[in-house]
Amino acid sequence: MSLPENAGRVLKPGEKYQPLLKADKNYQEVTPYSVGVGLLMTVIFSAAAAYLGLKVGQVFEAAIPIAILAVGITGALKKKDGLGQNVIIQSIGACSGVIVAGAIFTLPAIYILGLDVNFTQMFLSSLLGGVLGILFLIPFRKYFVKEMHGQYPFPEATATTQVLVSGESGGKSARTLLVSGLIGGLYDFIVATFGAWSETISTTVTHIGQTIADRAKLVLKLNTGAAVLGLGYIVGLKYAFIICCGSFLVWLVIIPLMNVFFGGDIIDLMGNGIVQTIREMSADQIFKEYARHIGIGGIATAGIIGIIKSAGVIKSAVGLAAREFSKKPGATVVEDERTQKDLPMKTVVFGIAIALLAVFAFFAFGGVVSNIWQALIGLLIVTVIAFLFTTVAANAIAIVGTNPVSGMTIMTLIITALVLVAVGLKGNAGMVAAMVIGGVVCTALSMAGGFITDLKIGYWIGTTPAKQETWKFIGTVVAAATVGGVMLVLNKTYGFTGEGALVAPQANAMAAVIQPMMNGGNAPWLLYGIGAVIAIILNFCKVPALAFCLGMFIPIDLNLPLLVGGAISWFVGSRSKDAAVNTARSEKGTLIASGFIAGGALMGVVSAILKFAKVDWWMGSWNAAYGEPIAIIPFLGICAYMIFASMKTDNGKGN
Repeated sequence: MSLPENAGRVLKPGEKYQPLLKADKNYQEVTPYSVGVGLLMTVIFSAAAAYLGLKVGQVFEAAIPIAILAVGITGALKKKDGLGQNVIIQSIGACSGVIVAGAIFTLPAIYILGLDVNFTQMFLSSLLGGVLGILFLIPFRKYFVKEMHGQYPFPEATATTQVLVSGESGGKSARTLLVSGLIGGLYDFIVATFGAWSETISTTVTHIGQTIADRAKLVLKLNTGAAVLGLGYIVGLKYAFIICCGSFLVWLVIIPLMNVFFGGDIIDLMGNGIVQTIREMSADQIFKEYARHIGIGGIATAGIIGIIKSAGVIKSAVGLAAREFSKKPGATVVEDERTQKDLPMKTVVFGIAIALLAVFAFFAFGGVVSNIWQALIGLLIVTVIAFLFTTVAANAIAIVGTNPVSGMTIMTLIITALVLVAVGLKGNAGMVAAMVIGGVVCTALSMAGGFITDLKIGYWIGTTPAKQETWKFIGTVVAAATVGGVMLVLNKTYGFTGEGALVAPQANAMAAVIQPMMNGGNAPWLLYGIGAVIAIILNFCKVPALAFCLGMFIPIDLNLPLLVGGAISWFVGSRSKDAAVNTARSEKGTLIASGFIAGGALMGVVSAILKFAKVDWWMGSWNAAYGEPIAIIPFLGICAYMIFASMKTDNGKGN
């Protein structure tokens, strides 16, 4: 069993994708077993991800480890029709990662600001945001997973699907995935846990590189992880190059130019109390305080451009809802194929209406805002931003496997703060309101990005979308309750401020944004404007603006490995004059890359646990002295393994 040859490419005219589970047959999907295991995974991974994300500052992706465990448990129990059930387990369990991301990016900031938030507020913020993310995405499912088939790489969905399919089928594909998973997992585990070599290679490793970094603020960094390399292989050379061009613009042009023209100046655009001149800052500090805001402005503008371009898709989704409400005979649209059946649009529309009423009631009567008028304003912010940027979140996940939810949340917080101050809500009450409203939006966008991955997995394999959509709500309830409880306990046990407090890096960043805004400060509008202009120019030049601006926002050390992986993908798939050989090599490379991602994700969980237990002492001094030069050798080693193992196929033409 393996995915069809046309699973990852654009379909030819008249060609149709046929999933593994045939559309004209019924398979076991939603069973007491699949739902029970899925909810168990949701509880375990919600608690683990929230705990480790706040305590260690390391947020891991839960979808792939859950898929691996689902395959293992189902295989051990010798379940029949295991593939469809495993998709449901993975889809329900994956609620954990997206709800955690939405919650820990925003809600702990309330504690950091010295204020208070109760369990009900945390639970409802996560729950309502998750529900809105699901409902807003459903009308766009067919567009992203079916109509745009082969035009997006869907790297995380690809890796998860390979895990599920290979685990079900066994054979050579499963062995390839297992071997590469062990290699990638052990590689990342050794780096992250024991520090045998550096996780990042920088140009500052040499004396001249350090001098250039100090004087010109010119520096390049490369993450040496196997998982990120595998991600780059699946993303492909085209998108990886565009993403890296965004990074190059920031790190090789904008940051050095800021040092040249404003080196002696102290620039405090947000009233954060910056006292260093640009020249006194490192390149990383300049990126954090200034340059990444250009990326945020670019992402927001690219998102708006994407929304305008997707007006036809949005109109189609609204038109479908209107036709379903029409009483004329034949006006209701019914999808015949099991694999294309979504929840009825009437149910989706009623669900959105009920969810928005619940959001309004939560804001008005849940201690979030002061009066009905402010609750209506908060509802409007949530509705507009969450709906419009649902497609942006899904687009980002489909391209690079990374949801820029933190960037979009920062923009949401700034807009929310400006509006709330304008209607008279500021100070401490305003900060709590902005964070809770931001938490709802953040969770909605996080859910939309994560859920499109689940639906793409289901599309490739051939499960029923309506069943994934229905049970996603149950997983969201369980994940929201778990995350709220864990954060409450962690705050009482460790706290988020003071000695021994939890790290919570994302929430600290959000607190730093919202506090000056609510106390008379300002936003870096100039930097956002520069990013907006860049996105508009890119659009006119026919360059994918969202991918480019993602590169401006995401740290360069995570983008350069994408370029290396993309280059390997191009090399492996283009060396032979025989197209069939190139295809076979590319497919094997995808399996190996998926193994790297799966192994890295699974061992990342183990590594975070051990790091919390302080089992990261083994080679710390060695790493500090020689870590970066040594890291070059194993990194080149896994690159070589990926190339040679991919090019060695079974048709006699592999080498």
